[in-house]
Amino acid sequence: MDPFSGDVAEARFDPARRTSPGLGYGKLDRRGNLNPPRKYPPDVTAVRIGPTQIVDTFAEAFRLRYTRIIVTAHDDHWLDAAVRAACGYGTSVLGCDAEIGVEGWLPPADTPDGRPGASILAFSFSAEGVAKAIANRTAQCLLTCPSTAVFDGLPSAADRAPLGGHVRYFGDGFEKTKVIDGRRYWRVPVMDGEFLVEETCGIEKGVGGGNFILQGATLDGTLSAVRRAVAAIHRCPGVIVPFPGGAVRSGSKVGSRYEGLRGSTNEAFSPALIGRVASELHPGVAAAVEIVIDGIDETTVAAAMAAGIEAAVGPELLAVSAGNYGGKLGKFHFHLHGVLALPSAG
Repeated sequence: MDPFSGDVAEARFDPARRTSPGLGYGKLDRRGNLNPPRKYPPDVTAVRIGPTQIVDTFAEAFRLRYTRIIVTAHDDHWLDAAVRAACGYGTSVLGCDAEIGVEGWLPPADTPDGRPGASILAFSFSAEGVAKAIANRTAQCLLTCPSTAVFDGLPSAADRAPLGGHVRYFGDGFEKTKVIDGRRYWRVPVMDGEFLVEETCGIEKGVGGGNFILQGATLDGTLSAVRRAVAAIHRCPGVIVPFPGGAVRSGSKVGSRYEGLRGSTNEAFSPALIGRVASELHPGVAAAVEIVIDGIDETTVAAAMAAGIEAAVGPELLAVSAGNYGGKLGKFHFHLHGVLALPSAG
């Protein structure tokens, strides 16, 4: 296998492999594959899936820019170390330089250099923002980790940003470059040999902020539903869940009574404030946790939302809702009933 075959990363994440969200579970997708049957049939009268109510609402998401890099390492231990470092402090663009996470883990047969790898997606408000974030994280987290190499995961993207073209200066004039199949790589001398990094990475338009909120009767049951949902989303290509463990308990609203704060707790979803404020929680809810999804396009985000919700529903999960801003801020609206191909209320 040519260790620098430039099309391996894109082939791994072929958009044609995605399942369209409106096709329904237990039916054939556009490639003729059978989607898994629902764990519970939808309840037409109450708009439920099994015991779980699906609230008639929508998630409001935003246009973001993203990049994809492929990171490889000597073995799984060092790959895990590199990925943990590179994806740290990358939960929300409101406070971090990027929202970043693992899109998928790659076996050696699916990486450019035949070693264990991971596909990482990073999202930010602008192309300049994501370019700066990925260059800095490559320099501080991936160059420093023993045995790693970094490849562009969007080689066909027209919009480019420096990657190795930024990191190469660490070589202090001893770095070397080579063009293979029209793609330039840098070899930067380091203490364990050389750090191989592609000169640029592609940037594309993506979608950030797809979400749903799981409302459970107990904390234990809610967290179990979260783990089922996140596990299902991890099997979906083209998306990440950037918060800790894929979930966020501090769902927020825009603004605050405190001057200077851009966001604050979304009190309508706090069980601790029931009776003190207008609540959007289902009766009997003891805990609510939000799952936020960033993806390469609308289709992937919707498919991941559907997969996560389908996996989460169960006796301990009372309701599934979503966060939005009344449709005034985000360009993309993911209606839960539409995403799940459920019948409309009434």
